[in-house]
Amino acid sequence: MASASASLVIRNYSTSFGLASRLLAKPVRIHVAHAYALVRIADEIVDNPDPGVPVDARDRMLTWLQDDVTHALLTGYSSNLVVHAFALTARECGIGHELIDPFFESMRMDLHRTTHTPETFDRYVYGSAEVVGLMCLRTFIAAEQLDQVKDYERLAPGAQRLGAAFQKINFIRDLADDKDLLHRSYFPGLDPDNFQDADRDRILDDIDADLAAANAVIPGLPGSSRPAVRAAHDTFAELAARLRATPAEQIRRQRVRVPNPVKLRIAASSRYKDRR
Repeated sequence: MASASASLVIRNYSTSFGLASRLLAKPVRIHVAHAYALVRIADEIVDNPDPGVPVDARDRMLTWLQDDVTHALLTGYSSNLVVHAFALTARECGIGHELIDPFFESMRMDLHRTTHTPETFDRYVYGSAEVVGLMCLRTFIAAEQLDQVKDYERLAPGAQRLGAAFQKINFIRDLADDKDLLHRSYFPGLDPDNFQDADRDRILDDIDADLAAANAVIPGLPGSSRPAVRAAHDTFAELAARLRATPAEQIRRQRVRVPNPVKLRIAASSRYKDRR
Protein backbone atom coordinates (compact mmCIF):
# COMPACT_ATOMS: atom_id res chain seq x y z
CA MET A 1 0.00 0.00 0.00
CA ALA A 2 2.84 2.41 0.77
CA SER A 3 4.48 1.73 -2.60
CA ALA A 4 1.14 2.10 -4.37
CA SER A 5 0.59 5.48 -2.68
CA ALA A 6 4.01 6.73 -3.75
CA SER A 7 3.46 5.54 -7.33
CA LEU A 8 0.13 7.37 -7.42
CA VAL A 9 1.89 10.63 -6.50
CA ILE A 10 4.47 10.39 -9.28
CA ARG A 11 1.82 9.46 -11.89
CA ASN A 12 -0.41 12.41 -11.03
CA TYR A 13 2.10 15.18 -10.44
CA SER A 14 4.70 14.93 -13.20
CA THR A 15 4.22 13.81 -16.80
CA SER A 16 7.89 14.33 -17.75
CA PHE A 17 9.45 12.71 -14.69
CA GLY A 18 6.73 10.08 -14.52
CA LEU A 19 7.24 9.06 -18.15
CA ALA A 20 11.01 8.86 -17.78
CA SER A 21 10.71 6.84 -14.58
CA ARG A 22 8.80 4.14 -16.46
CA LEU A 23 12.06 3.34 -18.27
CA LEU A 24 13.68 2.41 -14.96
CA ALA A 25 14.04 -1.28 -14.22
CA LYS A 26 12.65 -2.68 -11.00
CA PRO A 27 13.41 -2.22 -8.15
CA VAL A 28 14.92 1.16 -9.12
CA ARG A 29 11.57 2.42 -10.44
CA ILE A 30 9.92 1.68 -7.10
CA HIS A 31 12.67 3.33 -5.06
CA VAL A 32 12.63 6.47 -7.22
CA ALA A 33 8.84 6.70 -6.86
CA HIS A 34 9.25 6.50 -3.07
CA ALA A 35 11.78 9.34 -3.06
CA TYR A 36 9.80 11.50 -5.49
CA ALA A 37 6.60 11.15 -3.47
CA LEU A 38 8.19 12.51 -0.29
CA VAL A 39 9.78 15.41 -2.17
CA ARG A 40 6.48 16.23 -3.87
CA ILE A 41 4.46 16.22 -0.65
CA ALA A 42 6.94 18.53 1.08
CA ASP A 43 6.87 20.82 -1.94
CA GLU A 44 3.08 20.96 -1.84
CA ILE A 45 3.16 22.06 1.81
CA VAL A 46 5.22 25.15 1.01
CA ASP A 47 3.78 25.89 -2.45
CA ASN A 48 0.06 25.73 -1.65
CA PRO A 49 -1.12 29.18 -2.80
CA ASP A 50 -4.13 29.18 -0.45
CA PRO A 51 -3.79 32.42 1.56
CA GLY A 52 -5.93 30.89 4.30
CA VAL A 53 -3.02 28.67 5.35
CA PRO A 54 -0.56 30.96 7.19
CA VAL A 55 3.19 30.54 7.05
CA ASP A 56 3.49 29.34 10.64
CA ALA A 57 0.97 26.56 9.96
CA ARG A 58 2.91 25.44 6.91
CA ASP A 59 6.11 25.54 8.91
CA ARG A 60 4.57 23.27 11.54
CA MET A 61 3.37 20.81 8.88
CA LEU A 62 6.84 20.74 7.33
CA THR A 63 8.39 20.13 10.75
CA TRP A 64 5.94 17.31 11.46
CA LEU A 65 6.82 15.73 8.12
CA GLN A 66 10.55 16.01 8.76
CA ASP A 67 10.18 14.60 12.27
CA ASP A 68 8.15 11.72 10.87
CA VAL A 69 10.89 10.98 8.34
CA THR A 70 13.54 11.04 11.07
CA HIS A 71 11.53 8.60 13.20
CA ALA A 72 10.82 6.32 10.24
CA LEU A 73 14.53 6.15 9.36
CA LEU A 74 15.20 4.87 12.87
CA THR A 75 12.30 2.44 13.15
CA GLY A 76 11.39 1.59 9.55
CA TYR A 77 7.76 2.52 10.12
CA SER A 78 5.37 5.44 9.71
CA SER A 79 1.59 5.79 9.69
CA ASN A 80 2.06 8.18 6.75
CA LEU A 81 2.23 5.85 3.74
CA VAL A 82 4.46 8.17 1.70
CA VAL A 83 6.92 8.52 4.59
CA HIS A 84 6.80 4.77 5.19
CA ALA A 85 7.66 4.12 1.53
CA PHE A 86 10.49 6.65 1.60
CA ALA A 87 11.93 5.13 4.77
CA LEU A 88 11.98 1.67 3.19
CA THR A 89 14.00 3.04 0.28
CA ALA A 90 16.26 5.26 2.39
CA ARG A 91 17.20 2.44 4.72
CA GLU A 92 17.83 -0.01 1.88
CA CYS A 93 19.72 2.37 -0.43
CA GLY A 94 21.70 4.44 2.04
CA ILE A 95 19.88 7.78 1.82
CA GLY A 96 20.76 9.55 5.06
CA HIS A 97 20.43 12.88 6.78
CA GLU A 98 23.30 14.34 4.75
CA LEU A 99 20.79 14.50 1.86
CA ILE A 100 17.49 14.72 3.71
CA ASP A 101 18.31 17.66 6.00
CA PRO A 102 19.46 20.03 3.17
CA PHE A 103 16.24 19.22 1.32
CA PHE A 104 14.06 20.26 4.23
CA GLU A 105 16.23 23.35 4.76
CA SER A 106 15.48 24.46 1.20
CA MET A 107 11.79 23.76 1.61
CA ARG A 108 11.78 25.92 4.74
CA MET A 109 13.56 28.70 2.82
CA ASP A 110 10.51 28.86 0.55
CA LEU A 111 8.40 29.79 3.56
CA HIS A 112 10.59 32.61 4.81
CA ARG A 113 12.58 34.01 1.87
CA THR A 114 11.12 35.79 -1.16
CA THR A 115 14.35 36.79 -2.96
CA HIS A 116 17.82 35.27 -3.15
CA THR A 117 21.44 36.28 -3.12
CA PRO A 118 23.91 34.19 -5.17
CA GLU A 119 24.86 32.34 -1.98
CA THR A 120 21.31 31.53 -0.86
CA PHE A 121 20.35 30.61 -4.44
CA ASP A 122 23.16 28.04 -4.64
CA ARG A 123 22.19 26.64 -1.24
CA TYR A 124 18.55 26.49 -2.22
CA VAL A 125 19.22 24.71 -5.53
CA TYR A 126 21.50 22.22 -3.81
CA GLY A 127 18.89 21.31 -1.18
CA SER A 128 15.82 21.40 -3.40
CA ALA A 129 17.18 19.70 -6.50
CA GLU A 130 20.77 18.47 -6.40
CA VAL A 131 20.19 16.27 -3.35
CA VAL A 132 17.16 14.76 -5.09
CA GLY A 133 19.45 13.74 -7.93
CA LEU A 134 21.80 12.26 -5.36
CA MET A 135 18.95 10.35 -3.72
CA CYS A 136 18.10 8.83 -7.09
CA LEU A 137 21.76 8.01 -7.65
CA ARG A 138 21.81 6.14 -4.34
CA THR A 139 18.96 3.95 -5.61
CA PHE A 140 20.73 3.34 -8.94
CA ILE A 141 23.89 2.19 -7.20
CA ALA A 142 22.12 0.04 -4.63
CA ALA A 143 20.11 -1.80 -7.31
CA GLU A 144 23.28 -2.85 -9.13
CA GLN A 145 25.24 -3.45 -5.92
CA LEU A 146 27.94 -1.02 -7.04
CA ASP A 147 30.53 0.57 -4.77
CA GLN A 148 28.66 2.97 -2.45
CA VAL A 149 31.75 5.17 -2.15
CA LYS A 150 33.78 4.94 -5.35
CA ASP A 151 30.92 4.77 -7.86
CA TYR A 152 28.85 7.33 -5.94
CA GLU A 153 31.71 9.85 -5.97
CA ARG A 154 32.31 9.21 -9.67
CA LEU A 155 28.69 9.81 -10.67
CA ALA A 156 27.56 12.36 -8.06
CA PRO A 157 28.69 15.54 -9.90
CA GLY A 158 26.58 14.62 -12.93
CA ALA A 159 23.55 13.83 -10.77
CA GLN A 160 23.87 17.22 -9.07
CA ARG A 161 24.24 19.13 -12.34
CA LEU A 162 21.19 17.39 -13.82
CA GLY A 163 19.10 18.20 -10.75
CA ALA A 164 20.26 21.81 -10.88
CA ALA A 165 19.35 22.09 -14.56
CA PHE A 166 15.85 20.73 -13.93
CA GLN A 167 15.28 23.20 -11.12
CA LYS A 168 16.53 26.25 -13.02
CA ILE A 169 14.41 25.36 -16.05
CA ASN A 170 11.35 25.15 -13.83
CA PHE A 171 12.22 28.52 -12.31
CA ILE A 172 12.05 30.08 -15.78
CA ARG A 173 8.83 28.26 -16.69
CA ASP A 174 7.18 29.31 -13.44
CA LEU A 175 8.26 32.97 -13.38
CA ALA A 176 4.68 34.20 -13.45
CA ASP A 177 3.25 31.86 -10.81
CA ASP A 178 6.25 32.23 -8.51
CA LYS A 179 5.96 36.02 -8.59
CA ASP A 180 2.19 36.52 -8.79
CA LEU A 181 0.91 33.61 -6.65
CA LEU A 182 3.77 32.69 -4.34
CA HIS A 183 5.49 36.12 -4.22
CA ARG A 184 8.95 34.66 -4.82
CA SER A 185 11.84 35.48 -7.13
CA TYR A 186 14.60 32.89 -7.30
CA PHE A 187 17.24 34.19 -9.72
CA PRO A 188 19.48 36.72 -7.92
CA GLY A 189 19.14 40.26 -9.26
CA LEU A 190 16.37 39.36 -11.71
CA ASP A 191 13.19 41.43 -11.86
CA PRO A 192 10.48 39.01 -13.11
CA ASP A 193 8.31 41.95 -14.16
CA ASN A 194 11.10 43.15 -16.46
CA PHE A 195 12.28 39.79 -17.80
CA GLN A 196 14.25 40.33 -21.01
CA ASP A 197 15.63 38.10 -23.76
CA ALA A 198 19.13 38.78 -22.44
CA ASP A 199 18.08 37.46 -19.02
CA ARG A 200 16.60 34.37 -20.66
CA ASP A 201 19.75 33.66 -22.65
CA ARG A 202 22.09 34.21 -19.69
CA ILE A 203 20.15 31.76 -17.53
CA LEU A 204 19.82 29.21 -20.34
CA ASP A 205 23.57 29.38 -21.03
CA ASP A 206 24.08 28.29 -17.41
CA ILE A 207 21.46 25.56 -17.78
CA ASP A 208 23.04 24.28 -21.00
CA ALA A 209 26.37 23.97 -19.17
CA ASP A 210 24.65 21.92 -16.44
CA LEU A 211 22.99 19.68 -19.03
CA ALA A 212 26.26 19.14 -20.89
CA ALA A 213 28.06 18.16 -17.68
CA ALA A 214 25.27 15.74 -16.77
CA ASN A 215 25.19 14.25 -20.26
CA ALA A 216 28.88 13.39 -20.05
CA VAL A 217 28.18 11.17 -17.02
CA ILE A 218 25.10 9.34 -18.33
CA PRO A 219 27.08 6.64 -20.24
CA GLY A 220 28.64 5.60 -16.93
CA LEU A 221 25.30 4.96 -15.22
CA PRO A 222 24.07 1.41 -14.60
CA GLY A 223 21.98 -0.10 -17.39
CA SER A 224 18.93 -0.30 -15.14
CA SER A 225 18.76 3.50 -14.89
CA ARG A 226 20.59 4.87 -17.93
CA PRO A 227 17.67 5.03 -20.46
CA ALA A 228 15.42 6.80 -17.95
CA VAL A 229 18.03 9.39 -17.02
CA ARG A 230 18.78 9.99 -20.69
CA ALA A 231 15.07 10.46 -21.40
CA ALA A 232 14.73 12.96 -18.55
CA HIS A 233 17.86 14.81 -19.67
CA ASP A 234 16.76 14.98 -23.31
CA THR A 235 13.24 16.10 -22.39
CA PHE A 236 14.57 19.02 -20.40
CA ALA A 237 17.14 19.80 -23.11
CA GLU A 238 14.21 20.03 -25.53
CA LEU A 239 12.40 22.28 -23.07
CA ALA A 240 15.47 24.50 -22.74
CA ALA A 241 15.63 24.84 -26.53
CA ARG A 242 11.94 25.77 -26.69
CA LEU A 243 12.43 28.36 -23.95
CA ARG A 244 15.34 29.89 -25.87
CA ALA A 245 13.13 30.18 -28.94
CA THR A 246 10.31 31.84 -26.97
CA PRO A 247 10.30 35.64 -26.42
CA ALA A 248 10.95 36.57 -22.81
CA GLU A 249 7.71 38.55 -22.63
CA GLN A 250 5.75 35.42 -23.63
CA ILE A 251 7.60 33.28 -21.07
CA ARG A 252 6.46 35.75 -18.42
CA ARG A 253 2.83 35.18 -19.43
CA GLN A 254 2.63 31.54 -20.59
CA ARG A 255 4.22 28.32 -19.30
CA VAL A 256 6.29 26.68 -22.03
CA ARG A 257 5.77 22.93 -22.36
CA VAL A 258 7.02 19.96 -24.37
CA PRO A 259 4.02 18.31 -26.09
CA ASN A 260 3.27 14.76 -24.99
CA PRO A 261 3.95 13.24 -28.45
CA VAL A 262 7.43 14.78 -28.36
CA LYS A 263 8.01 13.38 -24.87
CA LEU A 264 7.04 9.92 -26.12
CA ARG A 265 9.41 10.24 -29.07
CA ILE A 266 12.25 11.25 -26.75
CA ALA A 267 11.53 8.31 -24.44
CA ALA A 268 11.53 5.87 -27.37
CA SER A 269 14.76 7.37 -28.70
CA SER A 270 16.40 7.02 -25.29
CA ARG A 271 15.62 3.32 -25.24
CA TYR A 272 16.99 2.90 -28.75
CA LYS A 273 20.23 4.72 -27.97
CA ASP A 274 20.85 2.45 -25.01
CA ARG A 275 20.42 -0.68 -27.09
CA ARG A 276 22.93 0.30 -29.79
